[in-house]
Amino acid sequence: MKNTLGNVVKLTVFGESHGDAVGCVLDGIPAGLPVNEEYIQKQLDMRQSLPEISTSRREPDQVRILSGVRNGYTEGTPITFILENTNVRRKDYDALAGVLRPGHADYTAQLKYHGYQDASGGGHFSGRLTAPMTAAGALCRSLLEKYGVVIGSHIAQLYNVQDQGLPADPEAVRKLNEKMFAVLDEQAEKEMLELIRDAREQGDSLGGILETVILGLPGGLGEPLFGSVESVIAEAMFSIPGVKGIEFGSGFRFAEMYGSEANDAFIVRDDKIQTETNHNGGINGGITNGMPVVFRTVIKPTPSISRTQKTVDMKTMEETGIEIHGRHDPAIIHRARTVVDNLTAFVLVDLLTEVYGVTWPEVLKCA
Repeated sequence: MKNTLGNVVKLTVFGESHGDAVGCVLDGIPAGLPVNEEYIQKQLDMRQSLPEISTSRREPDQVRILSGVRNGYTEGTPITFILENTNVRRKDYDALAGVLRPGHADYTAQLKYHGYQDASGGGHFSGRLTAPMTAAGALCRSLLEKYGVVIGSHIAQLYNVQDQGLPADPEAVRKLNEKMFAVLDEQAEKEMLELIRDAREQGDSLGGILETVILGLPGGLGEPLFGSVESVIAEAMFSIPGVKGIEFGSGFRFAEMYGSEANDAFIVRDDKIQTETNHNGGINGGITNGMPVVFRTVIKPTPSISRTQKTVDMKTMEETGIEIHGRHDPAIIHRARTVVDNLTAFVLVDLLTEVYGVTWPEVLKCA
């Protein structure tokens, strides 16, 4: 069983959706770095549910740091985050015991854990576990921001509505990061919100695509093969429940291009080697080239819906119908965006530490 992510800097997550608490341990952060607890809390607040378009379950998510931080600075020892679960309803799931929820991990959890798993709210498979991921990633992200690395995502598409493109401008990305519903085009935002409300009324749900940009990242990070930047980011993104696909740069659109279109020509700008276009998303041969790193993740529709679905009762081995009641999101993409951004920050700190060791903040400062 693997609950740890990372190579040099490591993140271990623990807890269940309706257990006493969820949390994580972040190990490998150098000593003497400032910890902005207000920033961490703000990122957790950005992950919160929104009235009308989200679940009615709302946890305060007041994070406590139990170890590894003293007088506002990292100690160089494991940093432990904990968030109490205060709004739990195990009884909502009692009636579903043994009845497989389509789109969930109920069946695969049974195959792996043989009935010993906590099934309430998905247990350890729940999106609730993204709260501690966000907290640990936010610590990493605040450090990156301090040294000029900016990360941001927008909802590029929700169902059949698309947003405008994400600019590679730090201030524009920072402004976007202040929005609870991260969409650039006002009309697209209105249409997306209306779609989510309609899906809720129908007892259904929607998915979409997040587009993420990383600005200010130095070239030279990553490995040619098994430690490529694409592979380590992808591993982290697929750790987020609901993520079912990822592409970098032009991604699957490469299938529609000639090589003469897809290749990014090299130019000199401001006495630096850059590329004229960025179809490869800031990565060549698995290694960052100094251009903006761009990737997109697809978030599937929330599997918990109140419409009747066909399933199986494991206790009787009979086919039956299921309607999932309780508190569920008609779309999770606006909440997943914060998780994507902050977990990306964790990956980058791991990559930077792997290349530069504990001196990586000084390297960024001088870049």
